Amino acid sequence: MGQKLSRRFVAGMEVEDVLQVTKQVNELGLSVSMDNLGENVTNDEEARQSAKLYHELLEQIAARKLEANVSMKLTHMGLDVDEKLARDITSELVEHAARTGNFVRVDMEGSPYTQRTLDFVHELHSRNGHQGHVGAVIQSYLKRSESDVQKLIGERIRIRLCKGAYQEPPEIAFQKKSEVDANYVKLMKILLKSGVYHGIATHDPKMIEATLEFATAEKVPPDAFEFQMLYGIRRDLQQQLRKQGWGMRVYIPFGTEWYPYFMRRLAERPANALFVLKNLFQ
Repeated sequence: MGQKLSRRFVAGMEVEDVLQVTKQVNELGLSVSMDNLGENVTNDEEARQSAKLYHELLEQIAARKLEANVSMKLTHMGLDVDEKLARDITSELVEHAARTGNFVRVDMEGSPYTQRTLDFVHELHSRNGHQGHVGAVIQSYLKRSESDVQKLIGERIRIRLCKGAYQEPPEIAFQKKSEVDANYVKLMKILLKSGVYHGIATHDPKMIEATLEFATAEKVPPDAFEFQMLYGIRRDLQQQLRKQGWGMRVYIPFGTEWYPYFMRRLAERPANALFVLKNLFQ
């Protein structure tokens, strides 16, 4: 089961693995976001090693002329160890991305990290030369998300909109799928009308249909935003949207930490397990 999971949803263990898979995905006309799996490192050295790998990714993307950017988690950069360390090495990554004309997406983690993550993104984006090279992730199941979206687009910060994969209490998160979906559509409409290039990250046909209907009705051009999906999930739909002229970016994870990463996600939210299993056998 583990081997099948790794082949279907993870590019491999090494940098070269994800670079090769990215090239193949690019050849299909799809963009990529690379993610070295890992989070909650426990010491400075682990954080610096994580950052070193991301610098290598940015170098190789430029050298090989790949259509790709990178996604990273602040706890992978040492946020739990030393906040200044995480800020410094993440800033260095954004500076590297700016030099090479690339982009760093700061992934969102569980709710204990939400405000700290957004504060980091706002701060990084405000620095000279960083504008347009760092972005955030917003989860539609959090009740605070509309306010967060308004603040981010007020500074023209790019957003990846997703539903959210962590288990969160009802005090801060919608519990019913209908409520999460309704908020997703509401936020999607705000993003598409903002004039900023955002990512609509979903595999839900209803959310995709709502996005296409709104974009068409409001005359939002296909190059004003992009859809985003996970590597190995709904590959048919990825190709279909691309052939229809819509932008599509595939989020490709890789690295030795894939197994604990998957196990944590599945343990945190049982619905994740059903989602993975459903796509595993399609």
